[in-house]
Amino acid sequence: MTLLRSALLATALALPASPLLARDMTPQDVARIEYTGTVAVSQDGSSVAYTRVHYPDVTIGEENGSADQQLFLADGALDTRAYLPEDMSVSSIGFTPDGSMITFLWTDEDDDRALWGIPVNGGAYRKIAGVEDSSVSDYAFSPDGSQVYLLASAAPDTERDDEAEDGFNAVVYEEEFRFNRMFVANVGGTEIDPEPVEIDVPGYVSSFDLAPNGQTAMIVTAPTPLVDDSLTSQRVNLLDLASGALTVVETPGKLGDVEFSPDSTQLSMVAGVDENDPAATTLHLVDVSTGAYRALNEGAAEAVMDTEWMADGRLAAVVHVGVQSVLRFYSDQGTEMQEYDPGALILTSLEQGGNRLMVEANSPTHPNELFAFNGGEFTRWTDLNPWLTEIDFGEQRAYTYTATDGQQIEGVLVLPVDGVPAGGAPTIFDVHGGPEAHESNGWVTAYGGPGQVAAGAGYAVFLPNYRGSTAYGTAFSKAHSGNYTDPEFRDLVDAKYALVADGIADADRVGITGGSYGGYATAWSSTYNSEEFAAGVMFVGISNQISKVGTGDIPNEMYLVHALQWPWEDWQHFLEVSPIYYTDRADTPLLIMGGTADTRVDPGQSLELYRYIRLRRPDTPLRLVRYPGEGHGNSMAAARYDYNLRMMRWFDTYLMTGDRDAELPPSRPDLMIEED
Repeated sequence: MTLLRSALLATALALPASPLLARDMTPQDVARIEYTGTVAVSQDGSSVAYTRVHYPDVTIGEENGSADQQLFLADGALDTRAYLPEDMSVSSIGFTPDGSMITFLWTDEDDDRALWGIPVNGGAYRKIAGVEDSSVSDYAFSPDGSQVYLLASAAPDTERDDEAEDGFNAVVYEEEFRFNRMFVANVGGTEIDPEPVEIDVPGYVSSFDLAPNGQTAMIVTAPTPLVDDSLTSQRVNLLDLASGALTVVETPGKLGDVEFSPDSTQLSMVAGVDENDPAATTLHLVDVSTGAYRALNEGAAEAVMDTEWMADGRLAAVVHVGVQSVLRFYSDQGTEMQEYDPGALILTSLEQGGNRLMVEANSPTHPNELFAFNGGEFTRWTDLNPWLTEIDFGEQRAYTYTATDGQQIEGVLVLPVDGVPAGGAPTIFDVHGGPEAHESNGWVTAYGGPGQVAAGAGYAVFLPNYRGSTAYGTAFSKAHSGNYTDPEFRDLVDAKYALVADGIADADRVGITGGSYGGYATAWSSTYNSEEFAAGVMFVGISNQISKVGTGDIPNEMYLVHALQWPWEDWQHFLEVSPIYYTDRADTPLLIMGGTADTRVDPGQSLELYRYIRLRRPDTPLRLVRYPGEGHGNSMAAARYDYNLRMMRWFDTYLMTGDRDAELPPSRPDLMIEED
């Protein structure tokens, strides 16, 4: 029987008391939020490294850019130190097998991305290995540290480069694939191996690892570099390094985290149970010698998010159960041993060395930070945003309601900082994408998520785990498959009625926002269900399910886990689950935003919805904002900040007032940049 223990949080959530003059969170605060990125623990557990993810703070005039990751070494609870300069952005951190060096990938200004290292006991960083004229994306050391395996980009095509310089730069769509390559290099002394040796690998490699005994390589491949293949056809290949024999683990669906056991005989593998499973959330054990696998938690109302083998042979797993999380341990035979409740923490990832287990976790009052797990306690090691103690947070909790057909639906509810007024608060639905994803009762504020910024401005915010969401079992996530819009988007309307009945939401002031599939939910709610929603902010959303298949980069994934049929099998059905079909109903003031370089949901989806509403309902407040060069989500600091400002101003104009006929706000937001 599983032993469920409430782990003592000890110093985990202990922060200085809130100041007497607490203040509301602002978009400027969101722009400067920092969080932990990746974590590494040396094999003996003596050293812990992590990266701090931060964006340029454009609100104080810093130069625009994307996220950087700075390397830190953690010596204990709230005892950390920067190990590389702030402007030196690294990734894929780790340790050499003997623990003497922290390793990382870095792009020197005069060189391609390569493997570097810096001594744990101090000293200069140096290049360990690289591939000439190629960028390294992954690496793994042999157990004795004498060799390192490298995953590098495709070989340079000098002829093609010369043609491009002369203007012959045409691109043949979905042809001329560039496959990455694997190499092995000797490691020794202070000089790098001048000529790493290339290794033949099957298909397009996305990641790899070596067994602790050094005899087997685990290589994750797909047939091509296409995103669709990475979602539907990724497989684990087990390569015997001595004989060259290859064993394929014939999983039928999506693939997630895969790890070697300490004795090298097993893999832990998070994967889908079949090709129609929307997400890799089921934990399996794989026999390395045969490739045979078996599920440990199939059918359970939960989602396994990350796993890590302990040095003593136990398997640790982060498991999300609805909007909460637990830390679970299995024996090496797959028997469930113990489970620990982290309280207010939402666990997201694990790393271990020498049985020292480090965890990344967030909570309703802070984004991801680094915690140590020991003796049933989670002890906080980092505090990247100490200024959050200034913030007056709205109450945040799980909220459950009953849908029309009796199904229980859960979500995360954030109440206004000053409480819910009589008659209910203006309420923003923040709908996650996927829909094979879920909301947790942790940190919910982001550039695209109103969260505590909205709570400080007087809004309630509800983040629904509607049907199709993960963390409630495969049957719940499959309830969406073949059922575009109903029951999944009916769950949203039922949530509105429940919140109104409970006195939380004002029935006339409920708005909606979301990105990707959440953008689809926003478009549907602003057309088909327009009478229910007073304002909408759609981000990179779907408006036409027919053209989505023809213009996006995941048509097979959409077929297998979403639609279960092709448009030509029922053109009318695909039209009737498309928001453009109902633009005659579009009375909801709608702000549409997205990047011009989005390959997942073509920018034309936004343009179609804008154009049809503009033609059919010219009096409806409507605006289309495009971010040049941005993809399926904004990566640059200025675009993220701009998005947050526009979103909140749109809701202030149409939702807070309840006036659907209000004049459009100015086309340019007040950036409120602090002057030097």
